[in-house]
Amino acid sequence: MTATLVDAMAAFSPVLPLAVAFSGGADSTALLLACAEKWPGQVHAVHVHHGIQAAADDFERHCQVVCAQLQVPLLVRRVDGRHAPGQSPEDAARRARYKAFEALALEEYTQHAIKNMAIAQHADDQVETILLALSRGAGLPGLSAMPATWVRAGITYHRPLLRVRVSDIRSWLAGRGMGFVADPSNADEGFTRNRIRARVLPALEATFPQFRDTFARSAMHAAQAQTVLLEVAVQDLAQVGSPPVIVQVQRLSRPRQANVLRHWLNSTCKVVPSTAQLDELLDQVAACTTRGHRIRIKVGTGFAERRGAVLHWYNPRVLL
Repeated sequence: MTATLVDAMAAFSPVLPLAVAFSGGADSTALLLACAEKWPGQVHAVHVHHGIQAAADDFERHCQVVCAQLQVPLLVRRVDGRHAPGQSPEDAARRARYKAFEALALEEYTQHAIKNMAIAQHADDQVETILLALSRGAGLPGLSAMPATWVRAGITYHRPLLRVRVSDIRSWLAGRGMGFVADPSNADEGFTRNRIRARVLPALEATFPQFRDTFARSAMHAAQAQTVLLEVAVQDLAQVGSPPVIVQVQRLSRPRQANVLRHWLNSTCKVVPSTAQLDELLDQVAACTTRGHRIRIKVGTGFAERRGAVLHWYNPRVLL
């Protein structure tokens, strides 16, 4: 069920000290204020200047003013958030942000060492993420949406507001009289997420008022199912070997073949096959009944191929 910001913060108990990702927008301002009040002297803010908006310098100055008012130390990092051809601008900015966070974690801070970080994504963000995953035909990992807690590059990330409606966050913040900046890009419906926010969520609210709770429940079920699939994949990979022995893979059902080969490619080769690539690989594995049968299929940035009795993956640009 959705929660109020007050209830969510009461249940939030990270390891201290805590960093808060602070953009200066309403949601991160509410989270920073709530954390600073709950753990005075144990919280600092991290602002990433992406360098892609004319107002970015104003955002940074606003964050400095707010943090001075709250007596919260502010760390500012400037990154190049521009996107490459064919890359989503949102994805480019997100990747740049996380690289900045990870770089801070490696620096020799004593007072400001980043090991735990809170991010202000909320229940409406979660619904948008699920809808985006559905629109792309995502599997269980995508439908699981955003986890409340996860670890990446030595940092434990937290989303304490993931069950809180954006309307509740804004109401709480308004009641505290704290100002915030408005990112003009959030009104640009050229971005799919913004169109979902402006058009789809109001329609869902009118048709299915409890959609935030039901979508979150579906995401939880997907995450649980994905956990089971991962456990099965680990067991099956131990049986078929790494690299996988083709005849051992053939003894599994096709869904388990897909599961174990996807896990092998992801965990060992660090590539994620498309649905079409994995289907083609499964077809070739099924057809591999003679000694001379050749397998060589494009998968991710490289190729999966048969070498004797086993499957190998390699990137021709990298010497293995």
